[in-house]
Amino acid sequence: MAIEISGISKQFGKTQVLRGIDLSIADRELVALLGPSGSGKTTLLRIIAGLEWPDAGQLVVAGEDWMQLGAKDRRIGFVFQSYALFPHMSVRENLAFGLTVRPKAQRPSAAEIKSRVDELLSLLQIDTLGDRYPAQLSGGQRQRVALGRALAIEPRVLLLDEPFGALDAAIRRDLRRWLRDVHERTGSTTIFVTHDQEEAFELADRVVVMEQGRIAQIGTADQIHDHPATPFVARFMGAVIELPVTLRAGRAELKGVDTSALPRRPLGDGPATLFLAPDQVALEADPASPFLVTGVSSTGRLLRVTLEAPGLPVVELDLPRLQARAVAVGQNFRLRPLAGAVFSAPRSPAAADPIDRLPVKENIA
Repeated sequence: MAIEISGISKQFGKTQVLRGIDLSIADRELVALLGPSGSGKTTLLRIIAGLEWPDAGQLVVAGEDWMQLGAKDRRIGFVFQSYALFPHMSVRENLAFGLTVRPKAQRPSAAEIKSRVDELLSLLQIDTLGDRYPAQLSGGQRQRVALGRALAIEPRVLLLDEPFGALDAAIRRDLRRWLRDVHERTGSTTIFVTHDQEEAFELADRVVVMEQGRIAQIGTADQIHDHPATPFVARFMGAVIELPVTLRAGRAELKGVDTSALPRRPLGDGPATLFLAPDQVALEADPASPFLVTGVSSTGRLLRVTLEAPGLPVVELDLPRLQARAVAVGQNFRLRPLAGAVFSAPRSPAAADPIDRLPVKENIA
């Protein structure tokens, strides 16, 4: 089911939660809404589900105006972080619930419901757990049942709100791979909310990065990592090192920083900011560089190296320990960024010019 979202806005009291959201999602696509708390991602998901109503905007699914449909008529599958399973029902009964409560004229026969539940138990890889109750399941098993209950009604759109947020890291990784496989086999159009970058980029076909009720950037993992559209996106992706540089002929210049590995940028000459991630910078010994190592600590796998230069922010880098044994306090090094983002100094406090601004709306349906 292709989804077209146009101009969706939502306000709670005096707080503007969504500010004119435009987004196109293709049939059978898996899209992640990624952003910090308060960015509006869950509110957008709930509007698609029909659990919230926008103040303005349009929502069209497969050519049908969903603003004219209530939640019960949209045939949405919704999976919550809290599972929301019925504790007094077995796994089989939970999976069958959405089918058994349909109006009599639309309700499958008992044999058809049993067949559908058996199919889901196999798909969910919990064939032996059908007679257990939620309290007898692990967190990962309960989340599988919650997803199965949503899939039982063969939803036109599957929505997941932080589906793995309550699980530990190892189980989350296993379930991510499993969910991607389920998505491929069911062919549903799926949207999920997360604040976990690794989760979003591993699972989704495209990621929608949200900031304060707006879409900051849409793209694949590589596009967003390599070409962040705004300083917010760069910081959110982990580029926590910010150095003041001067742009000349598209090249960022700063004493003690070798930017030759970075592509030239189509920006005008003048002051700018270079955004770097701690694990995307190499060090080269250079007695003439102003960057002096003032601290070195080890995590076993990585060295956390602190460098200081007069008049510049403190720089903290993460270097592979076995490749950086020669780094020691009191040495001077030149920074050689392997990747990074450059933004011109803003012409006003409200805006900055990005390197390569990706389109915020993509019509791909």
